Amino acid sequence: MRHKTSGQVATITLDSPANRNALSRALVGELTAALAAAEADPAARVVVLTHTGTVFCAGADLSEASDGPMGGATAAMTAVMTALVELAKPVIARVDGHVRAGGMGIVGACDLAVASEKGTFAFTEARLGLTPAIISLTTLDLMPPRAAARYYLTGETFGAATAVAIGLLTELAAPGELDDVVARLAAQLRETSPQGAAETKKLLTAARRQRMAEQSADLAALSARLFDSDEAREGMRAFLERRPPAWRQHR
Repeated sequence: MRHKTSGQVATITLDSPANRNALSRALVGELTAALAAAEADPAARVVVLTHTGTVFCAGADLSEASDGPMGGATAAMTAVMTALVELAKPVIARVDGHVRAGGMGIVGACDLAVASEKGTFAFTEARLGLTPAIISLTTLDLMPPRAAARYYLTGETFGAATAVAIGLLTELAAPGELDDVVARLAAQLRETSPQGAAETKKLLTAARRQRMAEQSADLAALSARLFDSDEAREGMRAFLERRPPAWRQHR
């Protein structure tokens, strides 16, 4: 994880390309700490969340998930999404690669999200014996119901243009212009007052924050239960072993 502030913009970089920026316990802890630091930094007016490598975030670290109970990890994931939503400063997701599963919840929790044409997206949980339980809190309210049903149930991969069309992204940057678009949005956000930005963000996220307060614990428990199920363990093993899961082998 890298974190720096320049020109009133705090840039937080997911920097674990070896595991595709998967949400390991360590990465989630580092991201939560970096968000707290950005919140407390008087020099930061805007937060940009970005990444190294070709993957913005691959979702849960399945190597950890296959090793034992996931109750602590799902609670930590809920906490980092809550931190993004409740941060008093606007957060821009800068996506220049692939986003999967829990990574979708991170992008959805940001206030604005911009991707290049390299961005691809998928809610892959149902293919692993899971469900997008926790991340529904920051993605379900962005999408039309038919789009949510399609992409939640099929787990299919879609591009950045589709992500814009269904409300998951703010803007698709033209080739070579991702940083320019992010800089333009950050400059526009810096024109607002700290109080104006914070109160407007509260207004925009009021319904989401209420749902998170009411449903986070139950959805985290559901996610942990499914991660610990035999079917999900088979799905995760199959993914790691690059083979079809048992339910696809006898079609």
